Amino acid sequence: MYVVNIHAAKTQLSRLVDEAAAGEEIVIARAGKPVARLVPLAMQRPKRVFGLLAGKLNIPADFDAPLPPEVLDAFEGR
Repeated sequence: MYVVNIHAAKTQLSRLVDEAAAGEEIVIARAGKPVARLVPLAMQRPKRVFGLLAGKLNIPADFDAPLPPEVLDAFEGR
């Protein structure tokens, strides 16, 4: 993050926007006092790839079976 005078921001807007798009945060100041902040928009998430872990995980057949009473008691604080 760095501070830029408003006059410099007007003359260098394209460069400042490019820097903000690259992840930099720029504070625009008037008479040395911050008045605005130029930040990048939230980055788009990469598209999810379904099946990426296919064949790498093993889920047991009894995955959703009820918990044994002693484990259930521990979860419930008994």
